[in-house]
Amino acid sequence: MKAFPYFLVAALCLSFFACTRSKDVPVRKDAAGPVQVRSAVVKPRQIQRVVESVGTLYPFDEVLVSAEIEGRVDLVEADLGDAVTQGQILVHISDEEQRYVLAQNEAQLRQSLERLGLKSEKDRVQDVTETPDVRRASADLLEARQRYERVKNLVEQGIGAKSELDQASARFQSLQAGYDATVNQTRNLIQEVERFKAQVDLQRKKLRDTSVRAPFAAFVKERQVTVGQYVRPNAPLMSLVKTDPIRLRLEVPERMAPWIKNGQVAEVGVEAFTDRKFHGKVWRISPTVDQSKRTFVVEALISNPSGQLKPGSYARARMPTDKSERIVVIPTRAVNYVLGSNKAYVIKEEVIEARDVKLGDRFDLEVEIIEGLHEGEAVATGPLARLDTGTKVSVAGPDEPPEAPRAERKASE
Repeated sequence: MKAFPYFLVAALCLSFFACTRSKDVPVRKDAAGPVQVRSAVVKPRQIQRVVESVGTLYPFDEVLVSAEIEGRVDLVEADLGDAVTQGQILVHISDEEQRYVLAQNEAQLRQSLERLGLKSEKDRVQDVTETPDVRRASADLLEARQRYERVKNLVEQGIGAKSELDQASARFQSLQAGYDATVNQTRNLIQEVERFKAQVDLQRKKLRDTSVRAPFAAFVKERQVTVGQYVRPNAPLMSLVKTDPIRLRLEVPERMAPWIKNGQVAEVGVEAFTDRKFHGKVWRISPTVDQSKRTFVVEALISNPSGQLKPGSYARARMPTDKSERIVVIPTRAVNYVLGSNKAYVIKEEVIEARDVKLGDRFDLEVEIIEGLHEGEAVATGPLARLDTGTKVSVAGPDEPPEAPRAERKASE
């Protein structure tokens, strides 16, 4: 006779004990009667609207300083984080070649000025007939005219030779043409002087451009050049940022557009200074709304003389408004977030009616109800996880707020 397998005996014993224990599963206590809850009343509250939003800090001004001429860098006067003043030299490019070109242009200008009888480049020709070349041509023309008239008188009197008259007439006509040509050449020379002056001014600018200066007082955000580097026009050298004041850019919901005005005070907090608040004023409001986000941009200026606030930082702003409204509120703990929606549980004749509610602003332990509840209705404050439409309840009493921390109690006393 074969031995009965021991593992079958063990399996039968385990099944017996499991079936025996399954009969001892306790029944839910709440299945026998209503759920005991506390209640709160949907009550009115008069508030002054406050716009709260999050945003990013931006520099008031930011510029990428570039080279305007080509050459080799021989001096770098600022680096990352340095504070620079307006007009301070940041980078110097070798100016040897520019000085040589300037000297050549100035020599050409002086030569043309001397031909016009001018002593400095600020002088101007008032009358073209007063220039040296024109005066000389005018004198020669006058002498030829006088000789022609004398010979002509002698010929008319019959004591002069006709050949001499022809010679005098030819010379007079030649000098007349020469005079007209001299006047035209002088006018061209005046234009040439103006061209030389423009060349000199341009070359002087190029010489000045060898010293790259800060356009305004700022901090160096980035240095992109080193001594010995050969740069060309438009090559980036340094990036500067002006951070006093600093700009806070916020995105505000479109429904709050009537509440925001220029000059409005903004209380700003940043993560780097959790125990401190900064104050600014609204100075720019976007005229359009972003169609995808349904928000519009608001910018506030914040004084930042010590540079503690840094561009790129995350900031939270609170802006009190002149908008006063009467709203309804319930305790925050009376709202339950279920499957993507906020629900409140209205008590009607000791039966729960679950409603979707639209929330507004929060005030310490209370939250504004925009849609879903009416003033005077009673809502359950707990235990919300056991409530749903049709649940029978018994109200144990009015809701009591949780005990405040000891420090807050002392402050209230």
